[in-house]
Amino acid sequence: MVRRHRQARPPHVPRRAFRPGALSAHKSLPRDLRRDRRIRQHGCWDHLVVAPLWVAYQANLGTLLRTCDAVGACIAVPDTAHYKAALAVGDTLGGRRRPCIHRIRTGKQRWIDERREDGWRIVAVELADDATPLPRLEPARQRTVVLLGHERDGVPDDVVTRADECVQIPMVGRGASLNVAVAGSLVLYRLAGLS
Repeated sequence: MVRRHRQARPPHVPRRAFRPGALSAHKSLPRDLRRDRRIRQHGCWDHLVVAPLWVAYQANLGTLLRTCDAVGACIAVPDTAHYKAALAVGDTLGGRRRPCIHRIRTGKQRWIDERREDGWRIVAVELADDATPLPRLEPARQRTVVLLGHERDGVPDDVVTRADECVQIPMVGRGASLNVAVAGSLVLYRLAGLS
């Protein structure tokens, strides 16, 4: 005789709606997410920083802020009116829950050079010869800066040639590139070890 085990009903599924074997996963409720995830700003972990230093469109920065919150990364931006306005418009997380924002006041190239001198790995997201395809990108094992370029022109050539690694995102469509927020989010998830 084969003994059958009863499938337990998940606590959030009403008894009348439960059919054993019919569920392969269950949708998390907002209260469960609040209980299981951190509820406060994560502060600066000083490990993974995305630096969209040449971005033109404001909406992209708000999306990157949400990704930074999700993966525990920081964002570094020039301390200019353009970036302040973009972050204010795109910040849908609310001021108290915002990820760590590093304001760059020294100039972009000098800031990158200072990170490199301090032992950070510099990764540029760009289409380039000998670039690492995204599926082969290893999670960050040391402090890492991810450089993102202008939506049309990308990361400047002289910055790409000086990066420790260049990453490209394989595409099969007709478009030449993804927008900077999507590209940055894909790379951050890989580097954070979450994909």
